[in-house]
Amino acid sequence: MNAPHPAITPGRLAVVTGGGNGIGLAAARAFAGFGMELAIIDRDPAALDSARAEFGAQAVHDVDVADRAAMSALAESLMARSGPAAVVMNNAAIGNGGDALSNFDAWDRLLDINLMGVVHGVQAFVPAIAEGDAPGLVVNTGSKQGITQPPGNTAYNVSKSAVKSLTEGLAHTLREKTGTRVTAHLLVPGFTFTGMTRRHVAEKPASAWTPEQVVETMLDGIGRQAFYLWCLDNETTWETDRRRVLWNAHDITEGRPALSRWHPDWKDAFAAWMAEG
Repeated sequence: MNAPHPAITPGRLAVVTGGGNGIGLAAARAFAGFGMELAIIDRDPAALDSARAEFGAQAVHDVDVADRAAMSALAESLMARSGPAAVVMNNAAIGNGGDALSNFDAWDRLLDINLMGVVHGVQAFVPAIAEGDAPGLVVNTGSKQGITQPPGNTAYNVSKSAVKSLTEGLAHTLREKTGTRVTAHLLVPGFTFTGMTRRHVAEKPASAWTPEQVVETMLDGIGRQAFYLWCLDNETTWETDRRRVLWNAHDITEGRPALSRWHPDWKDAFAAWMAEG
């Protein structure tokens, strides 16, 4: 398989946060398959041990992405050893934050990892890429929940909405500073069987994609120069996703209640809208 981006080059460094399992691990394996040097960042002890066994101790780093100083120190260490990163994939995330009225502790930890962890990854690694002269690639992992906003885990939705905004802004900044040399992309997984979902279901549901399917779609989208690396799953079509996204946008333009898709007064209208597709 040809590399989908000039930054994906043998011998250059790929940094993957949350790289010990799930989508991050699948991405790390893909980058290693292209001959890249790896820096896998994770906190899960079992995942770290497994990654060391597979990729070697030098490739694995027990660092909390929520710790800005630790991320900056790691970036400096890797820069001294390998030069600027070629690929940065900010993928680390947790899932349990709760509703808008949930306690502060859950919100704090989730936003520290899911949002500030991405900010720290961008700030620690991307300036050196932008200031250099080699191709660079940044992928931030978002979520459909950050776009369609299903109720129930508002904290998670907020974090992924913010990652979307951050990545859109980063893509613009990099385009202004580097042209097409350094690009940023938003990965938008669907229902995927990862370590996060495994906490709730022991075996992969038939409706879920594997992390490898997500990474295959990610690489394909990067090769097509897409910004939104949109993933499906085994139960949702692109047309279904498209109409759900449009319905949410029309809540604003049509003056409907917030999250009208789940509002009892709009249940029939939403069903009719989906049936039109």
